[in-house]
Amino acid sequence: INKPVLCVLFLLFQILGAVILGFGIWILADKTSFIAVLQMSSPSLKTGAYILIGVGALTMLMGFLGCLGAVNEIRCLLGLYFTCLMVILITQVAAGLVIYFQKEMLKEELSHIVGSLIENYDPLNDDERNLQYAWDYVQTQIACCGWTGAKDWENNEILINRSMTQYPCSCSNSSKDFQVDSGFCNLDVPINGTATYADWPVHEQGCMEGVEKWLKDNLGVILGVCTGVAVIELLGMILSISLCKNIHSEDYTKVPKS
Repeated sequence: INKPVLCVLFLLFQILGAVILGFGIWILADKTSFIAVLQMSSPSLKTGAYILIGVGALTMLMGFLGCLGAVNEIRCLLGLYFTCLMVILITQVAAGLVIYFQKEMLKEELSHIVGSLIENYDPLNDDERNLQYAWDYVQTQIACCGWTGAKDWENNEILINRSMTQYPCSCSNSSKDFQVDSGFCNLDVPINGTATYADWPVHEQGCMEGVEKWLKDNLGVILGVCTGVAVIELLGMILSISLCKNIHSEDYTKVPKS
């Protein structure tokens, strides 16, 4: 087994770990995307971000220890590397299966989170400003309105009190050059002082449809990345255990050669 090849593989794992670590930090730090909406509304996503940070740091450490074990032929480090890789791989597969089989429950939870956000949306509420700005950003970038459609905004207390004569500015289907990104905008011509969501100049598509479309459009890339990571991990496990078996030692430490 070529040790330099193994070290290159271990270096890839360190890079992979850095990417996972960075992704976890990004989830916690991001304030202007759909991830931000979920992170600020759901404790489970925040927990997941910390798990990603831990897995990323562990992967980087294992890459270093694996390279050290390969160069110095230390069986205990190679064995530890193999074990940690196996645990990480099993965890990833388990997480994927949970997401796949619980996707309807996750969709329902997302619907509840966004529904509550829309119902309580208040441009003057400073405590929820970051969360509301994040949702406005989502509606603007995806060109959508509400979770299932603009009708969701009929549950907003402020709009109800104003007889629907205002609408969410971030839902507007006007040119982005003249679009206000947050808060509520007035209808140009309120009909008899009242209106419905059907009178609003907003996007018809709900954000759920937009998110699902994005996932479908990028499904190949997502699956490709996940498959590539799994293959690299399996290759690392196979090569490390093979090298471990080829090292002749009575103990799990390197025996100095005469």
